[in-house]
Amino acid sequence: MRIGVYPGSFDPVTLGHLDIIERSSKIVDKLIVGVLNNNSKTPLFSATERVNMLKEVTSHIPNVEVQAFSGLLVDFAKKNDACIVVRGLRAITDFEYELQMSQTNRIISPDIDTIFFTTNLKYAYLSSSTVKEVAKFGGDISKFLPEKVISHMQEKFKEQ
Repeated sequence: MRIGVYPGSFDPVTLGHLDIIERSSKIVDKLIVGVLNNNSKTPLFSATERVNMLKEVTSHIPNVEVQAFSGLLVDFAKKNDACIVVRGLRAITDFEYELQMSQTNRIISPDIDTIFFTTNLKYAYLSSSTVKEVAKFGGDISKFLPEKVISHMQEKFKEQ
């Protein structure tokens, strides 16, 4: 069985993330979306909230599973018997960083390959940070997020 891991913060999951999930799920038998729980950052949503949102927006894709993780990506991949890491690229700056990370991961774990998906052009500008900035000031985020995530964002900013 060919298992892939698509790691990220997903704070929040955007239409760009969902596009990569849908496309990469077609080339593996099982795709695990790994939600990074990074203690050095203060995300808007907890890891549990991000996992639940991702489960909600990927429920139509039968071979997708969502899990939170912390620590090294290659350790998470090995724990799940994954042989592929999926990464999305929006721009050249993404590529430089992602290439360095994939080469580092390859040294640590030679049996895990990284596959890059270029972002659909309609999402090339999109980042979770941008969405949070627009939402913070009450802007329209409907073109950036899956419909099921919009209400979660609105609730978060009402709380603040």
